[in-house]
Amino acid sequence: MNKTELINKIAEKADLTKVDAKKALEATLEAVKEALVKKDKLALVGFGTFRVDVRPARTGINPLTKKKIKIAKKNVVKFKAGADLANAVK
Repeated sequence: MNKTELINKIAEKADLTKVDAKKALEATLEAVKEALVKKDKLALVGFGTFRVDVRPARTGINPLTKKKIKIAKKNVVKFKAGADLANAVK
């Protein structure tokens, strides 16, 4: 499913126009992004939890040259499915 299909599904299920559904989706995604940028944890009961983890710096190997390289630490977004979602996709 892509963004357009999701907007259509939201409009259908919430009895909204596609324009209103698009605004609602974009506002939701912006709110999620803002929370994660602030490194807040976002828990949607039954759906799942989004959080930011730090992947520590490490040493890797360049596959072309086989030389060791340093890989910098990085913030990554993690998602853990809630019980309702996990059970629904079994």
